[in-house]
Amino acid sequence: MPSVPAAWLLTTARRRVVDRLRSEDVLSRRLPELAVDRALTEEVTQMDPAQWVHGEVADERLRLVLLCAHPSLAREHAAALTLRLVLGVPTEEIARLFLVPTPTMAARLTRARKRLSDASFDVPTGAELEERVAVVAEVAYLAFTAGYAPGSGADVLRADVAAEAIRLVCVLRDALPTSYAGRSELDALLALVLLQHSRRHARVSAAGTLVLLPDQDRSRWDRAAIDEALDLLSPWVHAPPAPYLLQALVAAEHALAATPAQTAWPRIVGHYDALLGLTDSPVVRLHRAVAVAEAKGPEAGLDALAGVVLPGHRLPSVRAALLARLGRTDAARDAFEEALALCGNAAEAEHLAGRLADL
Repeated sequence: MPSVPAAWLLTTARRRVVDRLRSEDVLSRRLPELAVDRALTEEVTQMDPAQWVHGEVADERLRLVLLCAHPSLAREHAAALTLRLVLGVPTEEIARLFLVPTPTMAARLTRARKRLSDASFDVPTGAELEERVAVVAEVAYLAFTAGYAPGSGADVLRADVAAEAIRLVCVLRDALPTSYAGRSELDALLALVLLQHSRRHARVSAAGTLVLLPDQDRSRWDRAAIDEALDLLSPWVHAPPAPYLLQALVAAEHALAATPAQTAWPRIVGHYDALLGLTDSPVVRLHRAVAVAEAKGPEAGLDALAGVVLPGHRLPSVRAALLARLGRTDAARDAFEEALALCGNAAEAEHLAGRLADL
């Protein structure tokens, strides 16, 4: 064991960053050297590991995270660049996540870095800092969702992608000062993704098929992750409502229920009502309708779906399940067929086909 393990680890990390950037240079060697890469390489090379031990590494990491959330970048480009530069996710893996060919993703990353060539490395303050942090949080949750519930492809979930997104939230949370005003939402976001990720093993059957929440073996949930999430949430339970906090409280209600029948659905509906007051969206209305159906019955759930317009298969699949519970078989069959036609994920399509066959 080295005499100063932390310094040894940070030196190793520094070398990996430099190696990564050199690798990126190979991909873009026909383009002019980008100032952002050059400056980052120079700064990382000049760092003293002893200083990293005393906290400067957190400053550098924060600067890099916030740079990737620069307002000149589109959200999807910021997401890709963050995964690549901050977390070191290979370009081919990012391409798989965004469902584009690897050369396309490599070119996209190069363009994103080029766009940042004149950007400042300084950590913004005030409203700009809050805006950048919000972008990183959104990117992390986007990446987590894409890993936990892929909208396309053959996988039920991509646990590795979801885990990388959780790591990004941890990096952001650890790098910001403890006095940061938005810490409660970062804690809530980390709790939210931990709670959802805790179900990953139960979400896939032994045959590799999708297992929905009510049918999951709760003994397979990751209790350590749940306990960590609940510890994060406890100080903020009575904090003013905020989007990630409310979603985390919903996830916590599921984690605390020993069986599906013991789920506190009226409280979950209350959390979604509060969330609608903050951010009204078709996705929130869809999730609220599911909770209303569990609390008050499928007819009430269908009423809650009235007027909701949402692209993709999830809206017709929820409507189909509620119609089936009401015994309206023909309408349920039509809705399941509509959902199947729109579903791009093979595992979910197999599940929908099974539900359709059971009618």
